Amino acid sequence: MPKDIITPEDEQLILAAIQEAEQNTSGEIRVHIENHCQGDVLDRATEVFAELHMHLTKLRNGVLFYIAIKDHQFAVLGDAGINAIVPDHFWEDITEEVISHFKQKNYATGLANGIKMAGQQLKAHFPYNKEGDKNELSDDISFGH
Repeated sequence: MPKDIITPEDEQLILAAIQEAEQNTSGEIRVHIENHCQGDVLDRATEVFAELHMHLTKLRNGVLFYIAIKDHQFAVLGDAGINAIVPDHFWEDITEEVISHFKQKNYATGLANGIKMAGQQLKAHFPYNKEGDKNELSDDISFGH
């Protein structure tokens, strides 16, 4: 199980980063961690995106951080509303930041930094609207096998 690698302290760091990022945006961030990725990492991330119902946000502004720890696979995936407006290098910059920490087995720090980077862009393009904005998706980390 990925929970063997991600400690409760790691979970708290990741959760805090999600909550911090989402305080300033209507965007929604999820993290999914599993040990193995069957097939292409982007295809698997797209499957998980759908399984977590991330495409159902009102503004189509969900972001998924997908990690297959033992297979050393990572993808960050944004919904249509985000992809239409973020800079071209947006996902690559986040991926480089996260992977640089993963290489030292600092999974939680890498994820937290990437989540905060995503939050900055989401804040710019999908600012928090205290009138009726609600947390549409769970902040909890989802775990696979």
